[in-house]
Order: sequence, then structure tokens, then C-alpha cells
Amino acid sequence: MAEDPSAAATPTVTQSERPPTFRDVFSIREYRAVYFSSLVSFLGDFLTQAAVAVLVYQQSNSALLSAAAFAMGFLPWAVGGTVLSALAERYPYRRVLIVSDLARMVLTALLLVPHAPMWFLFAVLFAANLGGPTTQSARSALLPLLVKREQLPIAIATSISTTQAVQVVGYLAGAALAVAINPQTALVVDVLTFAVSAVLIAAGVRPRPAAQERTQRTHLLRESGEGFRLVFGRETLRSIAVLVFVLTMFSIVPESLAAAWAAQGDSNAATRGLDQGLIMAAGPIGFVIGGVLIGRLVDDEMRNRLVRPLAVLSTVILIPALLGPPPPVAAVLVGISGLAQGGLVPTLNSRFVLILPHGYRARAFGVMQTGIRLSQFAGIVVTGWLADLFLLPLVVGIWSIGGTVFMVLLAARWPNERTFQTAIDQATAGAAAPVVEPEDAPVAQPDPMAGDPVTTTSATPHRA
Repeated sequence: MAEDPSAAATPTVTQSERPPTFRDVFSIREYRAVYFSSLVSFLGDFLTQAAVAVLVYQQSNSALLSAAAFAMGFLPWAVGGTVLSALAERYPYRRVLIVSDLARMVLTALLLVPHAPMWFLFAVLFAANLGGPTTQSARSALLPLLVKREQLPIAIATSISTTQAVQVVGYLAGAALAVAINPQTALVVDVLTFAVSAVLIAAGVRPRPAAQERTQRTHLLRESGEGFRLVFGRETLRSIAVLVFVLTMFSIVPESLAAAWAAQGDSNAATRGLDQGLIMAAGPIGFVIGGVLIGRLVDDEMRNRLVRPLAVLSTVILIPALLGPPPPVAAVLVGISGLAQGGLVPTLNSRFVLILPHGYRARAFGVMQTGIRLSQFAGIVVTGWLADLFLLPLVVGIWSIGGTVFMVLLAARWPNERTFQTAIDQATAGAAAPVVEPEDAPVAQPDPMAGDPVTTTSATPHRA
């Protein structure tokens, strides 16, 4: 395994005697520690999202406030995700992960304060979720240091699929615990998951120096700005980003409104909890199914050709919500949308990684995650506000019509295959030659702000 962080961080496809397997990846002790740490951490996050949405709705009887509480997990990314991601590169990734887990454990425990006012709950939720950008950016940047280059794609695919499966369990368990028992039970579980996550990292990941030396630091705003220039300065990266941002803005709505949707459908508490869990879990279940089916049964060429139809399907299938279907039928529609996303997102993610110049992964990750969370936050808050004024099925249906219009426009302007392949070839060629230098020597990096190769495709104005 390469020990030079900059070399290991380069997502280059290499040849080996046989393709890497899941067993190869999980045989790496440090990878197992990071993987299971993220698993339990995400489980707690999803439990809390579902439970807090119920808690706030029970206290306020407001779909807007319930949706806003659900959106607190996205707000820190929206207001400072890129800066917090750049901050993660200044300190050892292991330390960042441990400190963030412990801080979030303490803050989440404060949500257990009985009879706390609404403003206190929102303030604590916001503070606890500030650790999300640094944690996820550090984990993303650490991953290529733990696995070989040829193992990186399978490691990424494993993380994506597992996170979706954990989301299913977290949403179902969080909604069930919150409605059948009380929301505080789910919050206690979340506190414990942060403690377990910190222990796994401390015991399973060896210390490494910070990726960025003090002499390399400039200013956090400037460093994060370089990530923006990279992602939006290239046609291919920009096209992927915009498509993913639009996708997440419109696909997150059924999950965020699930508590209010279920409450309007049945007066029985147990049934409401089941309906909420079904709607919230349907998307992730569909995502996993779509990812497995398309990932294993469809070749690369066909997956790339499916980008346009899957993008449109992800939103058009939710339009029948206009008719006010019962929660189980709504869950089926959400599941089909998730299936389309499961076939689409891994393809976009792998292309995005292959096009990135080396040395800018954490910042590019920060830009993408910030855009995703900002898009989700906007979609959640706007539709939550509208659901307080109009019938909820009407809001979801009209919102999906708008998403379909955007998807059709983006599909019509999607860069051709030659444009993507040329960008990938350029990135691969730039990283193909091994760099043999002393460990303390600076590593030459390609200019990340250079535009895509000139092609016949016109420029195209996202969630990877």
C-alpha cells in the first residue's frame, strides 16, 4: 500500500492479476475500523433525524417546523461546509474523527433535556451537526490512504450501498421508537453510537500526520474557494454537480414530509409510525436495489447511456402524488424514484472521482456535499412551508413536476461520451507516471483549474 498520501489519494485505475474483491478490502484492518465507525455513526444520525422530526411535530403540530428539524442535518453544510472541509485537511484525520464524534456525543445528549424549548432543540441540533462536514471530509480523504488504488472503486461502492441500507434501518427504527415509545429513546441510541464510533477509530486507525503542513496553509476561505473553482470550472465536473444538486433538491421531499404525510393518513399512532417509516425507508431501499441491479447486470457503456432516462425517471415517478395516494402506494412511488437514483448516482460518482486531479479530493468533496445539503435544505424548507398552506399531496406532486422539467433540460444539455472520456483520459494520463521522490519532498501537482479538453460539445451549466 502506498504510504505517500498525495500519491495514494490519486484515484487511478491500475491493472492487477485479478480484480479486487470485497474480501480484499475488508481484510484491511484500518478500513474495517473506518467502515464500521461510519456505519454506527450514520445509524445514529438517521435515528435522530426520524425521532426529532416526530418530536418537533408532536410539540408544534407544524409540518414546516418538523421539516426544518429534519433539515438541521443539512444546514451546517449549506452555511459553511466547504470551509469546514478545508479545516479537516489541517489536522490529522484520525484526530478529527475522534474529536468530532466525542463533541457530537455530548451535544446530542443535550437533546435529552426534558421540556426544552423549541429554540433550544434547534440550536443544539445545529451545533451537533457542525461536526458533519469535517467528519465526512476527513473520512473521505482518509479512505484512499487505507486501500490500494485499484481497491478504491469497490470501497466507495460499498460505502454508498451500505449507507443507504443503514438509512433504511435508521429511519424505520427511529420512527417506530419515536411513535411507539418516545423520541428520547432513539436519541439515547444515537449518543451511544458516537461513543462506539470514536472507540473504533482510536483502536483501529494508526496516527498519521496532517495532510497539510503549516507552511502550506493560506486562508481557509481561499483554500475552499479553490475547490469551487475546480468543480465549477470544468464542464464535465460542473455538469455532474448541477445534475446531482437538482436531483437531491427534488428527491428528498417525501422523506422530509413523511411525518406530516403519515399523520394526515391515519389517527392510530402505531399505523402512523409504520407509514412514516415506510415512506422514509422506501427511497433508500429502492436505491440499494437499483445500485445492485444496474451495477451487476449492466455494463459501463449502458450505465452511461442510462444517465439521462434515469435522471428523468427519478422525478417523474413522483408526479402521481397529486392524486393523494395512501402511504403504502406513496412508498412504492418513492421506492421507484430511489431505484432510479441507485442506478444513476454511482455512475456519476465514479466519473466525478476519475476526472478529479489529485490533491483536491477533500475540497471537491466539500463542494459537492455543501451543494447537496444546500439543495436538500432548500427543498425541505420550501415544501414544508407550502405543506402548511396547501394539501401535502398537491405540494409533492407539483414539486415533482418542476423537478421533471429541470431534469429534461439537463438531460438535453448533457455532455456527450467523448467529452467525458477525454476528461477521464487526461486525468489518468496525468497521474499514470509514478513519482519517485523523497518523502519530505513536495509533490508536483497538475493545475486543477485547467479547463476540460476542448471538444465539440458546448458548455453545460447535481449529487455524487
